[in-house]
Amino acid sequence: MEEFKLLYEGKVREVYDIGDSLVIAATDRISAFDHILKNKITDKGAILTQMSKFWFDFTKDVVPNHMISVDVCDMPEFFQQERFKGNSMMCKKLTMLPIECIVRGYITGSGWASYKETGTVCGIKLPEGLKESEKLAEPIYTPSTKAEIGDHDENISFEQSIDVLEKKFPGKGLEYATKLKDYTIALYKKCAEYALSKGIIIADTKFEFGLDENGEMVIGDEMLTPDSSRFWPLEGYETGKGQPSFDKQYVRDWLKANPDSDYLLPDDVIEQTVNKYKEAYLLLTGKEFTR
Repeated sequence: MEEFKLLYEGKVREVYDIGDSLVIAATDRISAFDHILKNKITDKGAILTQMSKFWFDFTKDVVPNHMISVDVCDMPEFFQQERFKGNSMMCKKLTMLPIECIVRGYITGSGWASYKETGTVCGIKLPEGLKESEKLAEPIYTPSTKAEIGDHDENISFEQSIDVLEKKFPGKGLEYATKLKDYTIALYKKCAEYALSKGIIIADTKFEFGLDENGEMVIGDEMLTPDSSRFWPLEGYETGKGQPSFDKQYVRDWLKANPDSDYLLPDDVIEQTVNKYKEAYLLLTGKEFTR
């Protein structure tokens, strides 16, 4: 059986090169505040992979994506081991664009902190008098640069995103920056509206895009998972305060409250986190999660 070497290991994902395509395996690792935690979150990788598959299928009429298959039987024999089942996606190879495409439909998190101070989020002026967690009249696009592991991503303006792209793709900066913004907002609007009908508010999310072999823009990485998005339950939602969420905010809150934890979570926090991920999966897809 041919062994495949790790091409890249991120905080929570492993990428294998299998020739003309890639296999991306989402592990059960979890990161918060740019640290990988010492615990694993059971089934997390598989839930994220299946959720991305759901959204890739749902949005392929808006923008093409990199997914080929999530069935290990379609992959080389090496990936038919238990540890790859359910949590691996075979994908097209893309030239990734060096921008994290962040879209915010509600004011929360670092956006809320910035708004309270300056009335702006990532340099975008917002109306006065907004409350925490309030829905914005229109979603805003707030790109950032992609940092190396251990560094922080840096928020940039739309104009700066043109410059970043122009450096890497001369003559294409404005075209690519505009497409990224338009695709990001179109995807968010379609998916946020759908999620709302299922009882989930998508407060914000981030997408990553690349170019395929024909130079077409394609969405890559993961899509609308609790790791890349803030999901809130619609039930009980009210402005003026923070919201309970379906994502790793629960883990972040616990870590903030327990600064001496050395990034080791107690079992009940792990269990609650897994259950949140599974609940979000069920609400969005209408199916119980199974590996």
